[in-house]
Amino acid sequence: MSVLKNDLLLRTLRGEKTERTPVWMMRQAGRYLPEYRVLREKYGFFERCQTPELACEITIQPVDIVGVDAAILFSDILVVPQAMGLEVQLIESKGPVLPDPIKTSNDLTRVRVPDVQETLGYVFDAIKLIKQELNDRVPLIGFAGAPWTLLCYMVQGKGSKTFDEAKAFCYTQPELAHQLLQMITDTTIAYLKAQVAAGADTVQIFDSWGGLLSKDDFENISLKYIRQIVAALKDEVPVIIFAKGAWYALEEMAATGAAGLGIDWCITPQMARQFAGTNVTLQGNFDPAKLLSPIPVIEREVKQMLKAFGPSHHVANLGHGILPNIPVDHAKAFVNTVKEYSHQ
Repeated sequence: MSVLKNDLLLRTLRGEKTERTPVWMMRQAGRYLPEYRVLREKYGFFERCQTPELACEITIQPVDIVGVDAAILFSDILVVPQAMGLEVQLIESKGPVLPDPIKTSNDLTRVRVPDVQETLGYVFDAIKLIKQELNDRVPLIGFAGAPWTLLCYMVQGKGSKTFDEAKAFCYTQPELAHQLLQMITDTTIAYLKAQVAAGADTVQIFDSWGGLLSKDDFENISLKYIRQIVAALKDEVPVIIFAKGAWYALEEMAATGAAGLGIDWCITPQMARQFAGTNVTLQGNFDPAKLLSPIPVIEREVKQMLKAFGPSHHVANLGHGILPNIPVDHAKAFVNTVKEYSHQ
């Protein structure tokens, strides 16, 4: 087993003391980088995901350019519904469209739990290539969408701020909803296990729409399934759960055995720690829009954030993905401030 030159992220997730706080950014491989935009002009979105050489190049860009402490696989959460048999289109300025969403039990016959090697083999090929190219510089984060978040797209058929149709589906056809959620869960477990087998050092579960649910619904429609995924993976690699807006369930999420919990900027580090307890690593929670501030302001605010989280059990990150219009030197200022900060 080769040894990582920079294993700060993994040691922090294991709860070990580290010389400094590790840092990476959600959506760090993406549109704010001119180098990424060059590739976007040439290749379609799924072409970038499905071509291991392109996915590899994009994954490594922020490590080279911005200096983050981890690479995160360049892919998309919607490759899973795609593998399960639904058509997914990604329209650059509009976001995802699933032209034949699931509305009835009849629609569910079109969905299957696939053989992930057959349907998602390109992801595992990309991971193997990335690991080779990274040459142990930093760890590689694999990921998948949480079952509830994937159901949102599979039922609504497109992005939404409220996902009313997806919620209505769960409330009016609960048996069907749970059947679909379990199919997504089974697929996701197989998918993440294969990512780990290919070389992912840790995995993150993105529940982007978890915060749209009440606490009881979050338990019943989302966490119940996330729990299965964490249980299946936590003995192999550290698992991070990022359920945006679902701060009310931090205690329950910590109890899953996840190593890390992502939080957004709407909860204070102190409050998050109170809910989550002292044994889990918190990840976050800088407001991505704040990276548009002047650099001295970014530096000051990042230091405040680091101070609030304290010297251990924290991975510096944004509270959501980096915005496409962030200047690269502002992203670097964020990363460098974390790297230079000392908790004395």
